[in-house]
Amino acid sequence: MQGKLTILSGNAHPALAREVAAYLDMPLGASRVTKFSDGENMVHIDDNVRGCDVFVIQPTCAPVNDNLMELLLMADALRRASAGRVTAVIPYYGYGRQDRKVQPRVPISSKLVADLITAAGIDRILTIDLHAGQIQGFFNIPVDHLYATPVLLDYIRKTYEHDRLVVVSPDAGGVERARAFAKRLDASLAIVDKRRERANVSEVMHVIGDVKEMNTLLLDDMIDTAGTITQAAAALKRRGARSVAAACTHGVLSGPAITRLNESVLDQVIVTNTIPLNSKRDQCSKLVELTTAPLLGEAIRSIHEETTVSSLFV
Repeated sequence: MQGKLTILSGNAHPALAREVAAYLDMPLGASRVTKFSDGENMVHIDDNVRGCDVFVIQPTCAPVNDNLMELLLMADALRRASAGRVTAVIPYYGYGRQDRKVQPRVPISSKLVADLITAAGIDRILTIDLHAGQIQGFFNIPVDHLYATPVLLDYIRKTYEHDRLVVVSPDAGGVERARAFAKRLDASLAIVDKRRERANVSEVMHVIGDVKEMNTLLLDDMIDTAGTITQAAAALKRRGARSVAAACTHGVLSGPAITRLNESVLDQVIVTNTIPLNSKRDQCSKLVELTTAPLLGEAIRSIHEETTVSSLFV
């Protein structure tokens, strides 16, 4: 076992850090991230962390570069303050979609970010639902890759307890995830076939599977600009679906996402709090936010006490 357990937070998601600390029945460690007038970040660790087992909760969501830089500076400050071990808790891993070369002369940004995090002095990573599983291999330090499946399943079971449900993958790449959900819910499976013309723009073609007069649940790892999910929802309605809801782990919700969701045929959009919703929650009444604090709290407890974390990898 490492030294005293300490939980710290940057500016990215202090609410989640407070929830995790409350779940573990401990105070949140004192730290400050401020800016110089020219925009440079400055980190202050106000607690004595010498020999401590420190967990820094910092999703690298928007503003991505600011939040990533905060994490790197906090890691460096903790290493120089002689922390026993530093674990970066990154509920949402920014740059996760740039995990391979899809055309000539482009970077593999996920790998670069992994190298930066490791070079800053992070000893371990704890994250949720990476966009691509192979990102774990970009690190030369231990990575605990959790899934938000239990959080989403619990809510979906209660909401659709007596309904006939079809779990729908919005594209071919998400079929494995949708099939696993459908199996656990004893539900049917359908797939929306889409062709992406360019980044963040998609065109829905047709639905594979029977959704007529059924309650349908679109499942994805993230909703960004909401183009894919809203077009898929419209396609399901055209095929006679009784209701259409969407569920994802990461509610990125950038650009026109909120407007698209409000104007869509979706009845409900279920997301977890890996990314703070802030004012978006008030702008879209369809949003339902589920907490990942117990999931992260149990993982942090297991890592600190050096007991198995494998029971959480479901």
